[in-house]
Amino acid sequence: MPFPDFDPVLVQIGPFAIRWYALAYVAGILLGWRYVASLMKRQELWAPRAAPATGGQVDDLIVWLTLGIIVGGRLGHVLFYTPSLIWEDPLQIPQTWNGGMSFHGGAIGVAVAVLAFSRVNKLDTLRLGDAIAAASPFGLFFGRIANFINGELWGRPTDVPWAVVFPNGGIFARHPSQLYEAALEGVILFLLLRWATHHARLLRRRGVVAGIFMGAYAIFRMALENVREPDAYLPNFPLGLTMGMMLSTPMFLFGAWLIWRGMKEPIPDADQSEAPAAPAAGEPAKLR
Repeated sequence: MPFPDFDPVLVQIGPFAIRWYALAYVAGILLGWRYVASLMKRQELWAPRAAPATGGQVDDLIVWLTLGIIVGGRLGHVLFYTPSLIWEDPLQIPQTWNGGMSFHGGAIGVAVAVLAFSRVNKLDTLRLGDAIAAASPFGLFFGRIANFINGELWGRPTDVPWAVVFPNGGIFARHPSQLYEAALEGVILFLLLRWATHHARLLRRRGVVAGIFMGAYAIFRMALENVREPDAYLPNFPLGLTMGMMLSTPMFLFGAWLIWRGMKEPIPDADQSEAPAAPAAGEPAKLR
């Protein structure tokens, strides 16, 4: 089928343009922010411990995470996919409006932001990371939909009935791999994490939800790399591997370790939980 007539620019007023790709980031961040805030209000999901952050701390955290996503995503793209920019045209490195963001780089940026924010505010990094991981599929879903609208990161040639002829993909009909990723990394992964947080009550175990996110994403990504067209400027890696597969492998291993570690760690009894004591008169409450 022919590619739908999408315009990557939603609105343009003179030199100022609002692109679908930018809106995808905004939508993912805003929805993720509100979802994390809602998780913090559900104390029964975290019991016998208290939730790892207050609503005000979540509001502050979103700024740190936004910087982590943008800076990490861009630097990851440069280091993993286009390192030649460093010596050939370093002025292009901060030009995110020209495209080029890496999920794995953004994930590292988010991890650094969560670690730094936790250190500054004396919060539990793993438990805060669990909440962030549970909300991450929002950004993944909208990001992949934006990739499809932009007609980029398409799949390999195929003859399946739903194959799409992308404007920049030559004459071949290709897998709409962006939509596969939106379904798996966005919808299915969200449902899996929702089961983990609300039904299996795994937010009680530090790092397990984050581990499930990392492991499941890595599996989905490595599977879909088989139908996604590798970037033409990358070398041919041995054994049919792609850059996405190689970056996802340590992610899977670290996620599996987090799950093993969290399931092995005992859950504290209610009388040994981290619920803060009532503050004295005139003393602000402290989150332990």
